[in-house]
Amino acid sequence: MYFLILIAFALLPTAFTASIVSRSQSYPLTSRSLGPTTNLTITNKVIAPDGFSRSTTLAGGTFPGPLIRANKGDHFAINVVNKLDDDSMLKSTSVHWHGLFQNETNNADGVSFVTQCPIAQNGSFLHSFDVPNQAGTYWYHSHYSTQQCDGLRGPLVIYDPNDPLSYLYDIDDENTVITIADWYHIVAPVLRHIIGVNANSTLINGLGRYTSGPKSELAVVNVEYGKRYRLRLVGMSCNPSFTFSIDGHNLTVIEADGILTEPLLVDSLQIFAGQRYSVVLAADKPVDNYWLRALPSTVNSTFIGGLNSAILRYKGAPAADPTTNHTNSTMPMLEVNLHPLINPGAPGVPEYGRADINLKLVANNTGGVFSINGVVYKPPTVPVLLQILSGAQDATDLMPSGDVIVLEANKVVELTMVTGGFGAPHPIHLHGHAFDVVQSGGSSAFNYLNPVRRDVVSSGGEDQQMIIRWVTDNSGPWFLHCHIDWHLDAGFAIVMAESPSETRKHLKGLPTAWDNLCPIYNSLTPSQLGAVNSYEEAANITSLLLPN
Repeated sequence: MYFLILIAFALLPTAFTASIVSRSQSYPLTSRSLGPTTNLTITNKVIAPDGFSRSTTLAGGTFPGPLIRANKGDHFAINVVNKLDDDSMLKSTSVHWHGLFQNETNNADGVSFVTQCPIAQNGSFLHSFDVPNQAGTYWYHSHYSTQQCDGLRGPLVIYDPNDPLSYLYDIDDENTVITIADWYHIVAPVLRHIIGVNANSTLINGLGRYTSGPKSELAVVNVEYGKRYRLRLVGMSCNPSFTFSIDGHNLTVIEADGILTEPLLVDSLQIFAGQRYSVVLAADKPVDNYWLRALPSTVNSTFIGGLNSAILRYKGAPAADPTTNHTNSTMPMLEVNLHPLINPGAPGVPEYGRADINLKLVANNTGGVFSINGVVYKPPTVPVLLQILSGAQDATDLMPSGDVIVLEANKVVELTMVTGGFGAPHPIHLHGHAFDVVQSGGSSAFNYLNPVRRDVVSSGGEDQQMIIRWVTDNSGPWFLHCHIDWHLDAGFAIVMAESPSETRKHLKGLPTAWDNLCPIYNSLTPSQLGAVNSYEEAANITSLLLPN
């Protein structure tokens, strides 16, 4: 049923800042990063990351947005400033800090209609939160409809000065962050109405090529022979997964979604939307150029003409395209082979169905619309957090009806998800927690002893199941959803309301600016919201449309 609208997948460009080498004049690359206390200004801008010019929604004026970097234990104070003005796209916004637990600061999670109302045009909101016990690779993105697919995505890294695996690598800085994203030539408010959208290109750190497009510059990751690099891979996809590899080089996985893993040697890995990995690359091959590849899961994807590719360039190699050949993977990463380095083991009794709370969610698809246990998620008009603070405590009192599950405090939850209909596998993300993957999608094995711990997991294929466990130690409403933005927007989501009776006292406090977000947003006219004629524009492209 997938309608292949814009098939061309491009290429995977560069390493993040000074290490980027590009002669492209269409998209100026800047060498910069931001600290944990900063303004993050959201604007519209015309860019051509794959050679095709289009207006976009960007953080800091670039795609990807600027790297936000901090050290373990730092306080974050990020002021999101909305300067959007393009009528073809959404003009309100929100920003989610993906993978950060927001313990005691649920109101700073940045999820439209779950933890806040969107930030209106010419408004701003200060996200103030602590991250006392997390370090690793994260990212930020819009959590307002499908806005992130128009470009509002960027990496966030928290460095640990006492990283127990630092002995494995020599270099870990802005230059070793690699973002992998899909890219679209039509604005997201139009595409969100169409069933089965495919991207035009793949971008690595903001550069790529599309089928039948110009030979745009590819990103270049610069390395020096004899050194070991911690490459932080950030899956910023709106839809496909990517298979990442570098010709002639093995990789050692040491992190999954902000959680250190026992080192695992692989020659390729699949990264789903929202996932992150750290891999150690030993630059121990002959000085030359090597293709860096990220093949999307889209049908008929190819590397021909530099699509879905970037360049690994050793110091001393000429500025030229590689001539290396792609070979079949013989050591692909399997999720079941990943194990946490620290405190392994799923919580609770190590038997299926023996958790304190046992949930089964069945996801399905009918005509492009997704449901969980028969209910299609529709964002409520009043954010769930505001409902809880206003006195709603029970699932029957919370909107959207049937889409909120109330969980008791300090309980072990075991969640089994089964997916039917087209679109699988789905990357499933839980806010506010990392979870132990007791059963990986597509695997028949259970592991309570040392399963991978992460915050985005594949659901597996159609009619397969995935099982995760976590502890309800973080009061507040937390979103559980498919991280394919088109699927989330079409109803693939549910809210876990964790101990709502304790949420108010669990919060550090609510700023007046948070209280003001909803009255301002609710007063906006259709023209102030933007993308007024998006459904009609989608109807001009295809008849395979979701309900308006």
